[in-house]
Amino acid sequence: MSETIEFNDLKAQYRSVKASVDARIQAVLDHGQYIMGPEVAELEGKLAAYTGAKHCIGVASGTEALLIALMALGIGRGDEVITTSATFVATVEVIARVGGTPVFVDIDPATSTIDPLAVKAAISDKTRAIIPVSLYGQCADMDALNAIAAPHGIAVIEDGAQSFGSTYKGRRSGSTSAIGCTSFFPAKPLGCYGDGGAIFCDDDALAQACREIRVHGQSRRFHHDRIGVGGRLDTIQAAVLLAKLEIFDEEVARRHVLGARYLAAFAGHNALELPMIAADRTSVWGYFALKSPNRAAILAALTAAGVPSGVHYPEPMHVQPAFAGACRIAGAMTETDRWAAQVFSLPMHAYLTDDVQDRVIAAVLAGAGSA
Repeated sequence: MSETIEFNDLKAQYRSVKASVDARIQAVLDHGQYIMGPEVAELEGKLAAYTGAKHCIGVASGTEALLIALMALGIGRGDEVITTSATFVATVEVIARVGGTPVFVDIDPATSTIDPLAVKAAISDKTRAIIPVSLYGQCADMDALNAIAAPHGIAVIEDGAQSFGSTYKGRRSGSTSAIGCTSFFPAKPLGCYGDGGAIFCDDDALAQACREIRVHGQSRRFHHDRIGVGGRLDTIQAAVLLAKLEIFDEEVARRHVLGARYLAAFAGHNALELPMIAADRTSVWGYFALKSPNRAAILAALTAAGVPSGVHYPEPMHVQPAFAGACRIAGAMTETDRWAAQVFSLPMHAYLTDDVQDRVIAAVLAGAGSA
């Protein structure tokens, strides 16, 4: 009987880091500081050092990271935030939550990340921020976006929920713009055992605002200088992340190997459009996503072969009912619409063996060839 193929094998990962995870969690149980315990500060220091950012603020989720970043910048009603429609809803719902207007622009078809030229064309006198998404583990062209934003005093907030561990021109995701946000949802490249996230920045005042907002706007106990949220990172989740950090570089290296194997196996196949990793970037492969006009046939072949798959994401944000009448669509969304109609994701995690990956590859090729 062939082994079950996991889309993201968290059980195998736990077995590899069990002793450290268990010891870290036990330490929290022993000291009993479940909220803002010492592990949170320890994690923040290590994540800041890893990314090269001056400040790291641990928060309750990747969504909360984006929300707090927008709040810290004072973005609200009447303000526009330019972003991509090719993303998970969290990127966009936080803009609406603070009263801003999402402005959608098209993507670069090669990388599926936001198109800087489309961003430039969409800027208005109401634009206060740009949120590029480091989709599937690869940063957008951050220097181009920063250069577009700077003359207008516009903040660039990286949504790096899928890209922690990747690099852009030698800099880590999270430290490529004024603010970087990431998620530690269990399925992410660095994931905890619940919800978690982090904000990265170099600006002292901005970091202080984020720290206060995450604890209900407190500058000191029971004194509230600003409106905030309950956005703290749990101590136990910080403990899990500290244990996983010990093996993170090895896992990223394995992800690079697996990504290269997928790319080599599918190269030159007319029915498959491969993700392009720009020469000045690396991808941590938060998802390995291909595009194909024959998606339905390929997904059927994968199911028949017992291979799990996903579509990340089937409906772009500019067609979602939640944002109807509450957004601005700037220009044609041709590539975004094609992406949503054709994209699909394959198993990708550091514990995927070559043999199992070969089974996945064979199933994809069988589906692509039969269409």
